[in-house]
Amino acid sequence: MAIIPPLKISNRYAPEPSVLTALRSPRILTREVLAGLVAAGILIMVFMPRITKVVPAPLVAIVILTAITVLAAIAVPTVGDQGALPTSLPALFIPNVPFTLETLGIIAPYALAMALVGLLESLMTAKLVDDITDTHSHKTREAWGQGVSNMLSGIFGGMGGCAMIGQTMINVRASGARTRISTFLAGVFLLILVVGLGDVVAIISMAALVAVAITHNLAIGVIIGVIVAMVAFARRVAHFVTVERTVSDVSTDTGVIPTARYTVTGELFFASSNDLTTQFECTDDPDHVLIDMTAARVWDAPTVAALDAITVKYESRGKSVEFVGMNPASVTMHQRLAGTFGEGI
Repeated sequence: MAIIPPLKISNRYAPEPSVLTALRSPRILTREVLAGLVAAGILIMVFMPRITKVVPAPLVAIVILTAITVLAAIAVPTVGDQGALPTSLPALFIPNVPFTLETLGIIAPYALAMALVGLLESLMTAKLVDDITDTHSHKTREAWGQGVSNMLSGIFGGMGGCAMIGQTMINVRASGARTRISTFLAGVFLLILVVGLGDVVAIISMAALVAVAITHNLAIGVIIGVIVAMVAFARRVAHFVTVERTVSDVSTDTGVIPTARYTVTGELFFASSNDLTTQFECTDDPDHVLIDMTAARVWDAPTVAALDAITVKYESRGKSVEFVGMNPASVTMHQRLAGTFGEGI
């Protein structure tokens, strides 16, 4: 599955050429057909009975290197050594397993792991192509299409799949494909290669396909990577919160009174609000304190607890605290949780 960007013309991106446009243009059609053929050669490895990630090589290099190894009778691992290629078209396949909760419990972890890895790689591929081509892809449509196609593939005995960065880069950069024709023909050529020309494909040298890497559990790596990214993001955002203090006389209904005004800016959650209480000068402030939250947002209970702690510290010194400028979501969270954390501070 490849994500195809619009065509680039004179450093400006024109709308994506339609399939009909490509069919009317011999130049575009030839490009799409060749791109599909190259992608099909790379996709052969996807159907081997092991988890692999292939760094694509040009189709010409595959043919030349394979010819050299065959003619020179060099004993090297081949595609056929990795497993038997299919000899017939796929047929409707209903798994011969009991449809029970026990069965669901067995397959659910693997299904969720595959869905997680597949969606993340597809979205990452879409983002990469968007950045390279300065275009916008429909990521929700990509995700839905991937899920539906994987379910349909399963009932025909096929394996799940997702967008492939290697094939997409071949289509976008090396081959210059810009329509769905290339990805459609990749599937057609793949079917012809593995079913009709299986004996020929089996003698292709593994070395010609370049850099086959075996991953034992990619899902664990993805989950760890997501957790690390979340922690790194939380640490980075935590330093974006600022608190500015000014003291001035403010006119009220009871007269002019000295007021300490604190302006809080940033996203307040457990990481960024951890040291929030230390940024208020409770002892030196006048009796009236105004905390402006217009440029801040309250995201979680630890932040409400921090605001409670600030209020309790001021009230213990006989000073009043007033919060202003909270957005509706922050007000709702603060009203729901305020007062439940401050006891004993």
